[in-house]
Amino acid sequence: MARLAQIRRHPVKGIGQEEIAATTLCPARPLPLDRAWAVLTGEAGDTGQWQPRRNFAQCAAAPRLMAVSARMSGARITFSHPERPEITIDPDNDGAQLVAWIAPLCPADRPAPTRLVRAPEQGMTDAPFASVSLMSLASLRAFSQEIGQPLDPRRFRGNLWLDGSAPWAEFDWIGRTLRIGTAELEVVERIERCRATEASPVTGQRDAPTLRVLQDAWGHRDFGVNARVVTGGRIAVNDPVEVL
Repeated sequence: MARLAQIRRHPVKGIGQEEIAATTLCPARPLPLDRAWAVLTGEAGDTGQWQPRRNFAQCAAAPRLMAVSARMSGARITFSHPERPEITIDPDNDGAQLVAWIAPLCPADRPAPTRLVRAPEQGMTDAPFASVSLMSLASLRAFSQEIGQPLDPRRFRGNLWLDGSAPWAEFDWIGRTLRIGTAELEVVERIERCRATEASPVTGQRDAPTLRVLQDAWGHRDFGVNARVVTGGRIAVNDPVEVL
């Protein structure tokens, strides 16, 4: 039986991630504190609603952001990057500090970061609904073998990493429900990947032709699936995963 191997959250969209041991999922909500804030860029304004990825600072446009790590302690988040001094902020009050901190990591020919905003209740994932992303370590191993280098899970910015299923079995779960711990999630759609996955989470430099290899080897650019929480409950690393 497959098991839940990792839980990862990304408090600020596109800017850092951390691994946690357990959390509690709520129906029609994202993973708690995942993409709970986001940094607007250019002329995009705060609508209080979900907005598409192009309106925010994100790794596809600014690959150096891939090397940001984050860790939460209470209401504060500490960010680190190999090229920047560590910074700790309260995201609801110190947004300008984070904007200034990431500015040197963003390309000059792209819209500049302007403002840190709080996401709506549905979160600010790339999907226009309250999604939790599921990834397979078996698929990652198959992908790593095909590309000829080990691929760090952090490239794919997934929430729940599962292990013990066959490679690419997650694509067969579309329309089905998974039970993890005491929570149940309906698998909704495959995730088409972008250039963010080409960047190393260690260096922030593009070093792997992920999109080309996916297309050449499997005829698509998909990795992972998005799910919707239908029954809330607690999940923890090593929980079994049951396909209902």
